[in-house]
This record gives sequence, structure tokens and C-alpha cells, in this order.
Amino acid sequence: MSNLPRVAWIGLGIMGSPMSENLIKAGYDVTGFTLEQDKLDRLVAAGGTAAGSIAQAVRNADVVITMVPASPQVEAVAYGPEGILENVRPGALVVDMSSITPQTSVDLAKAAAEKGVRVLDAPVSGGEAGAVEAVLSIMVGGEQADFDAAKPILEALGRTIVLCGPHGSGQTVKAANQLIVAVNIQGCAEAVVFLEKSGVDLRAALEVLGGGLAGSTVLARKKDNFLNRDFAPGFRIDLHHKDMGIVTDAARTVGAALPVGAVVAQLVASLRTQGDGGLDHSALLRGVERLSGAEV
Repeated sequence: MSNLPRVAWIGLGIMGSPMSENLIKAGYDVTGFTLEQDKLDRLVAAGGTAAGSIAQAVRNADVVITMVPASPQVEAVAYGPEGILENVRPGALVVDMSSITPQTSVDLAKAAAEKGVRVLDAPVSGGEAGAVEAVLSIMVGGEQADFDAAKPILEALGRTIVLCGPHGSGQTVKAANQLIVAVNIQGCAEAVVFLEKSGVDLRAALEVLGGGLAGSTVLARKKDNFLNRDFAPGFRIDLHHKDMGIVTDAARTVGAALPVGAVVAQLVASLRTQGDGGLDHSALLRGVERLSGAEV
């Protein structure tokens, strides 16, 4: 029998499936629940256990990890008679790795404390590739002691793991991350269209740009997407649209101006309304191409 904490994993999507599998590889006993049977089958094939409900998944867990799309889904899995807080044992640690509003995280921590349950907000950056390779950046909000308890688990999922402050701080940093990423992708997309319309060899151009000050993790990760026009979702436009709403709303609350961010938020929203919401966020290139007169 392993002396490692028993983990319940709620949400086995593009990010949750490879992350839960990395915990299994690290020796953890993982019981998962999600709405799609094929994702549960994948977890079992990797050595995990499938649960028939949230309540069943969390009942014997020491640590519950949630990775779902947005605040409404976090609230749906956390609250109510079949939710996490009503069924997890007192003293358990809930680590929400979804990207949600900071206020949702604060509210969850308060509700959990009333049940004797500890909570961390721990959103991630790195996309599907970072999840698969276990090199995610994990930004955490909560108490130091809870962070220390969760850190061995988080180290099986990511490379850069930082406690950013009290509850909600991880989500605030994640919102800033999504702002930077969206602006960066938009800049790369505009450069790609400019280079191609100028007749420059795009592959050569991106290679040399990647080695200079213009280089970035975004350019390195998304270069092949741009070159091949491959927009299979690693992180969907729909989700980045949600995140841009979070950061613009949070910035308005604290009085921070986001002039460039506001424009990019509109470009993300525009791409979504044009039917590209299910594509990878590198598909911002398609929006620039449309504005530049290309048929896409």
C-alpha cells in the first residue's frame, strides 16, 4: 500500500486527463470522475479508478483536485448535496486547478472552511503540451501550510510552482498570464501575416525571431501551428474568451487600465462569434488573415 495521499480528480478534459495520468505515474492512487465515459475509460487504462459520481470519487480522498472549464462548473461540482463539500471528509484538501474568477476562489475557500475543508486555488499555464510533459507553471493562492502539503503533488504536474498570496491570488496571477499570452499570440499572428504578405520565408523568419528579443514561449510553442495552419485545440478560443472576460472585469474592479488587452479581448470575442471558438487560441491568426483580406 502506498503512503501517498489518496487523490480524487474531478474533470478529465484536455488538461485533466494527462495531469491525472502523471499523478498515477508518480505513484498516486487516483480516483476520477467526469461526464464522458471515454475519459473515464482512459483513466482506468492508465491505472486509475473510475467513480460513478463526485460523491463516490471524493468520499475517501485526502486530496481532491478539480480541473473544469469555468466558475459555474467549479460551483456545480463543489456545492450541493452531491458536491465535493458535502461528501469529502473534514480535513481534506481541495486543490482547484481550473481558471476561474478570483472571487469564486475566495468564496469557495470560505464555504469550505465552514466544513473544516482546506482549499487552494492553483490554476496552471502551459497548455496541453505542458500538461502532458508535466512542466506546467502553477500559480497558487491559499495558506502556506496547505501549499506545503500540496507541493509534492504539484511537483508531479509542473515545474514552476509558486505560492502567490492568499485565496484568489493564484487566479489573479492566472488572469495576468492569460492577458500576456493573448497579446503575445496576437502579436505573433500579425507578424506572420506581415511576413507572408512581404514574401519572406516564414519558417526562416520565425526561427531567427525566436532566437532574439522577440522570442517567447508562445512563439516556440505555437510556431508549428502558425506554419502548418494547425489549430487543433491545445487551449480553445472559447476558454481564452472566458479568461479575457475574467481579467478585464478584475482589472476594472481594481482600477487598472488594459488598453491593449481590451482590444485583444475583442479580437478573441470576434473570432469566437465567427465560429472558431473550438480552435486553438493560435487561431487568432485566422482573424488577422480575415482583416488582411485572405480567405480562411
